[in-house]
Amino acid sequence: MQPLSRTCSDAAATLWLWPGQALYAGPSLDLGVHAGSVSCLAVGIDAPVLVEVPGWTSVTARSVLIPPRLLHRLDAQGGRMAFCYLDPASSYADACRAQMTVRDGALSHTHRAEKDLLRLSDGASWLTKAAPTSPGTVFDQRIHAATRRLLRNPASTVTATVLAAEAGLSVSRFLHLFKAQTGTSFRRYRLWSRMLRAAESLDAGHDLTRAAAESGFSSPSHLSSAFHDTFGLTPSRLLAVPLTILRSDRSP
Repeated sequence: MQPLSRTCSDAAATLWLWPGQALYAGPSLDLGVHAGSVSCLAVGIDAPVLVEVPGWTSVTARSVLIPPRLLHRLDAQGGRMAFCYLDPASSYADACRAQMTVRDGALSHTHRAEKDLLRLSDGASWLTKAAPTSPGTVFDQRIHAATRRLLRNPASTVTATVLAAEAGLSVSRFLHLFKAQTGTSFRRYRLWSRMLRAAESLDAGHDLTRAAAESGFSSPSHLSSAFHDTFGLTPSRLLAVPLTILRSDRSP
């Protein structure tokens, strides 16, 4: 395969999907101000990117790790980007965070393998280099079970109350432990699981109406609004780019 920087032309893009996480490589698409549901490693393929947190701080670097729920604006000056969205209910997010060499407020930047991240040939290799996980990572199995249930059936109306009962916890303790373990809220993680299912539905050739229904959104406009708040653009804007979606049922 050609290096990642050559697989995404100025007009085309590739989206890799795994359980709980995703990697986009392609044009930056002029993103608006947004706040993601999970941690995102943003890498400027062509040049450094500017990440601004309104009223707080800004960072210009080639690779920046943006934590979940942080309102920010990203300016790639029209260059190509890689955005890696890391499942907080796995060891990937912590592994990636450990690879960042500079901490600047809520943002971390300059990945140790930055040069490799500009030229690796495929999504699985890219993710493995971005977040070299350790098999010894310990994760609370009650929270892990809850997140896997949300990923399997994101359109379900199952509540935190139900999942807390299944975990043998009070609702308040469950929500506290969920945030402590994942770094994001229960509501935000459910939103992330629904975004992933919507992407799978669109990849299957379905329109926004069916994608919204299959992923638990009340309407296409609800999906579009939530998508914009999470990624800084609408689904229709993303679909206007020649996009190849590659899916795997297992993480690398």
